[in-house]
Amino acid sequence: MAVFDVLQRQLVYFPMRGPVRSARRYAESARDITLTTDDGLTLGAWWFPASGPAGLDRATAVLFTPGNGGHREGRAPLFLTLARHGFSVLGLDYRGYGENAGTPSEAGLAADARAAVAWIRGAGYGPERTLYLGESLGTGVAARLSTTHPPAGLLLRSPFPSLLDVGRHLYRGLPLERLIGDRFDTSTHLADCPVPVSVLRGERDGIVPSALSAQVAHGIPHLLEDIEVPGADHNDAIWYGEFVAEALDRLAAATTAG
Repeated sequence: MAVFDVLQRQLVYFPMRGPVRSARRYAESARDITLTTDDGLTLGAWWFPASGPAGLDRATAVLFTPGNGGHREGRAPLFLTLARHGFSVLGLDYRGYGENAGTPSEAGLAADARAAVAWIRGAGYGPERTLYLGESLGTGVAARLSTTHPPAGLLLRSPFPSLLDVGRHLYRGLPLERLIGDRFDTSTHLADCPVPVSVLRGERDGIVPSALSAQVAHGIPHLLEDIEVPGADHNDAIWYGEFVAEALDRLAAATTAG
């Protein structure tokens, strides 16, 4: 079993380890924060308060659950853009990523996300003022979190029905049912989701094929948008700027309509 655990981590998780620079390197108002998980870990994360023009503040928090590679510094341009759109953003790094101790796993990432939403609640943002923004693997984290801590809405970038579906695309011929115990069953978690959900997907995504993201969108009961970006691959610059922020604007408007 220990051998399978090691192989799974090598196939699924690609953390960038080491120190992460202070959030204040990117914005004077940003803060380095610490999250405490229910299994006893402390995690470094960032908080970017809303910094929109003329003091725009939507009084809405965004929990960003990242994909399986790098660490939060690689997402700084997105956090800055969302803050300029009036959102306050918690940029999460999972256990084993950046300077954080621990070893990533599906259960562990779920605990990390619970710690993040607990911090957001402590900062004064209730569920009706919280949105989840999941990226790739993080869409599975956000979908699972929504079953126990529902937000006002979710924006999912490059989601997949189950991690096994992605594995079958990337690792043809391997006995994945034996090698990968972490399933991230996004579609199952979203099947009864009561809030608006938007899906963004890249036409030429080489990691999570657009067709897999379309399957997720098809099963969402309250789908707000399903947008395929022509020519976009998995890590293109479009996913870290205005395009995503504008989709989040529309989601926020839908959650407050009426």
